[in-house]
Amino acid sequence: MNNLQRVQLETKGINLDQSKLTIYLQENDLQPFDEYNPQSATNKRNIYRTALSILESIASSPASMKSYKMDDMTVNDFHDNLLNQIDQLERKIRQMKTDEQVQGESNFFMLFAD
Repeated sequence: MNNLQRVQLETKGINLDQSKLTIYLQENDLQPFDEYNPQSATNKRNIYRTALSILESIASSPASMKSYKMDDMTVNDFHDNLLNQIDQLERKIRQMKTDEQVQGESNFFMLFAD
């Protein structure tokens, strides 16, 4: 699976053309056709940052919300759910570590220092 496919998986139900997704990925330090590495904390964090960018751009564009009506959900309900999802993603991204932070962790700390 490449980064483009992974971000499409994360944003299922939102249909953007490949060129727009490529720009979002590149803005978040990812190349669309590079292999997705699930063991990389940085890669995973950048995928979530890309999904967050996509959701924020949809939330800031009222014209695009007209096309996201589903069954009995109103645009207002959609917007509220979208904002909740954005908040959850922001919280998740803040708590995620990068590869450098994971490698720098140790299982002990110094209680007393000279």
